[in-house]
Amino acid sequence: MKILHTSDWHLGKYLDKYSRIEEQEMFLNELHEICEKQKIDLIIIAGDIYDTSNPPINAEKLFFSAMKKLSKNGSRPIIIIPGNHDSSSKLLSPSPLASEFGIIIQGNIDTIASCGEYDGFKIVNAGEGFLELSINNENIILITIPYITEKSINKIIFSANNELNMQKNYSDKVKEILDNLKQNFKEDTINIIVSHLFVRGSIESDSERKIQAIGGSYAVDGNIFPKEADYVALGHLHRMQKVKNDNTLIYYSGSPIRYSQSETNYDKCVLILDIEKNKHINIEKYILKDYKPIIVLKCDSYNDALEKCIKINEENSYVFIEITSETGLNAEEIRNIRETKNDIVSIIVKSDKEEKVYYEVQEEKSILEQFKDFYIHKKNLEPREELLNEFLNILNEIENEEGESFKDETIYS
Repeated sequence: MKILHTSDWHLGKYLDKYSRIEEQEMFLNELHEICEKQKIDLIIIAGDIYDTSNPPINAEKLFFSAMKKLSKNGSRPIIIIPGNHDSSSKLLSPSPLASEFGIIIQGNIDTIASCGEYDGFKIVNAGEGFLELSINNENIILITIPYITEKSINKIIFSANNELNMQKNYSDKVKEILDNLKQNFKEDTINIIVSHLFVRGSIESDSERKIQAIGGSYAVDGNIFPKEADYVALGHLHRMQKVKNDNTLIYYSGSPIRYSQSETNYDKCVLILDIEKNKHINIEKYILKDYKPIIVLKCDSYNDALEKCIKINEENSYVFIEITSETGLNAEEIRNIRETKNDIVSIIVKSDKEEKVYYEVQEEKSILEQFKDFYIHKKNLEPREELLNEFLNILNEIENEEGESFKDETIYS
């Protein structure tokens, strides 16, 4: 059986003011080519399909058309879970139609897929948080744990339990869920866990929401995953990486597109698992094209920056310019640089004394940044990490439960 693992598409995402939708469409076309060429039997998408809980129409259209194409009109199953950027209700809303095309959306931790027969596979068994597929005379059991807040875990799993269980930390609660669900694994089936979460010690990039960095409340230990799993397909982090674990194979597939400067120094890929009947797993990192590169130009003067922009002026790329100089730039020099190369995101001049932004494509501040500004404005001091952590928890609860997006909201003017 050949399984493709991908995640963190972030359809509808911007790089400052620049839409990435054309690049995302290129990726999905390449993904279809890969699936056909590699004869993929099953596709796993481990969360963050969209960039916001209320995605733009063009992002939804792109997703729906890609799903129909990738599923081969129902003969190739696709397993989808939401990530922290997704709205579970938004993803689940087309489930009745999607299921007809073999697209199985496990929107919540207690979602139960509908058993039935499709053109190229069967769902032979399903319960809360797991399902068993029969594909090409082989059976695979998948445990699906989408991104979930601690409040949601308590509400769905631990609400009827005693106070001792309620006091367990987030990692221990996720482990308990996994320990319960692993009872569905069998020795003669391929056993896979699909989840969207942050494992402590993993490498982040600048474009991921920093929930786990503030207080670390939503981080889990790498040793919570059961040895009964043959593979753990994770989403959330944008760098492809293997999670340290002695018992099983755990991988983040990473995002397919470079979404920030911090993602320019490693390849973007999807992971292809070739699993034989004896459960030997061969994992191939399939490198994706760089549809529109992000370039960081490090320069030692205005003239150096201008010359480097001239050299790449016909390239289709985003450019961040960093000039190391004790003198700044005037308006004419900034204009000359910008007129030489399209899609310049920022121009920064660094000196021994300071780092000054001379040009930057403006994007509205995130709601977290607005909250921090508002707090400083009212209190004249920086908010504590615990307060920021609680604010983000509340924000995620609202986004997940009500499907609201706060990208364009303002707290004060």
